Amino acid sequence: MGKYFGTDGVRGIANIELTPELAYKIGRAGAYVLNKQNQHNPTIIVGMDTRISGDMLEASLISGMCSVGAKVISLGVIPTPAVAYLVKKYNADAGVMISASHNPFQDNGIKFFNSDGFKLNDSIEQEIEDYIDNNYDKIPYVEGKDLGYRQVKEEAIEDYVEFLKNTISTTFEGLNITIDCANGATYQVAPILFEQLKANTNVIFRDPNGLNINDNCGSTHMESLCKEVLNNKSNIGIAFDGDGDRCLVVDENGSIVDGDEIMAICGNYLKEQGKLKDNTIVATVMSNLGLFIMGEKNNINILKTKVGDRYVLEEMLLKGLNFGGEQSGHIIYLDYNTTGDGLLTAIKILEVMKKTGKTLSELRSIIKVLPQVLINAKVNNKNKYSYLENEDIKNAIDNLEKMFEGNGRVLIRPSGTEPLVRVMIEGNDQNVLETEAKKLAKLIEEKLK
Repeated sequence: MGKYFGTDGVRGIANIELTPELAYKIGRAGAYVLNKQNQHNPTIIVGMDTRISGDMLEASLISGMCSVGAKVISLGVIPTPAVAYLVKKYNADAGVMISASHNPFQDNGIKFFNSDGFKLNDSIEQEIEDYIDNNYDKIPYVEGKDLGYRQVKEEAIEDYVEFLKNTISTTFEGLNITIDCANGATYQVAPILFEQLKANTNVIFRDPNGLNINDNCGSTHMESLCKEVLNNKSNIGIAFDGDGDRCLVVDENGSIVDGDEIMAICGNYLKEQGKLKDNTIVATVMSNLGLFIMGEKNNINILKTKVGDRYVLEEMLLKGLNFGGEQSGHIIYLDYNTTGDGLLTAIKILEVMKKTGKTLSELRSIIKVLPQVLINAKVNNKNKYSYLENEDIKNAIDNLEKMFEGNGRVLIRPSGTEPLVRVMIEGNDQNVLETEAKKLAKLIEEKLK
């Protein structure tokens, strides 16, 4: 990872770490590097989620881009995967999303996509950083008729909805659906999409005020959705995160269906339709052992990568595969879009339900999920990658691995976007898992504070 660009773009507390000044520099340096790459003034599309800091950062970012001659198309509030799709539809040179995904409203981020809708490769991000830190004075200011300018694309949501509708071959007439928009980037597009697909919809958390994005709602806080599904007698509940690139669902009994179960359901359906390339799903080391057991029973190969949708995508591109994702709900349908797409995932699950005539609880029976506990240890951000350098932590992890050997597993990993070390333990006894995970997380917090 670079100084500014992490595993998922530039992230930080808005106006403290991710300042307007830094956004302006990222805009200038980013547009200038793209200009050099393409040998013409670039066209760049920009979207954002509903955070209060979005307007401030968008203004600074776009100003920087225009200062080197870029044409900027503002999409307004729109999901991250819409930016990845629309950069190709609008023949733009790059797309930028201003969002911190599932993080609290105080955070924000800037993520670039190239002209093919994929995240920028590391070498280009490094070049942008190099201009910001070492060669900023070498970026020329244009003047007069060469100045860039901003346009607003009013029809961006409509174009994205049309794309999504064309990925399925059914409507959802007769299905009762409860949707949690997380007060985020899907608050406009999700109700429009499901209304056009003729579903009976009940939408919650669709009133963003700049401060309530992901606030006890969305795919990271699903308690309200579970209750609402039962109260509304819905066939399914759908939860998005703040920027709409992930999706988790709730079955008709009010039980959460995670990303591993979604991959099992949709991956097996793709295989039955002859559309799962090489009969292979790409998952991560965080995926539940139940997914791998499901794969063995159904002749589906499950490949394992490091945690992060970028690593899932890299493996899919390397092996020519078309389906993969994460337990957190980042699901990639590479035949349709180049990144995790919560709305696409949601309508694909609904398509399976509609085509098979099965309830979600029936469909999820294809996989038996083993008990799994994930505890986040809050640490100093500078120390999160050095957890194995502490002997006490290292010994505690070794002892846990011996304890669960043959009956589960232990996985420790630093978060790529937050000051956290994640402790995940999988096994047979939920109480034992929780006790041991909390004990280790507490030790990590004490040693790395």
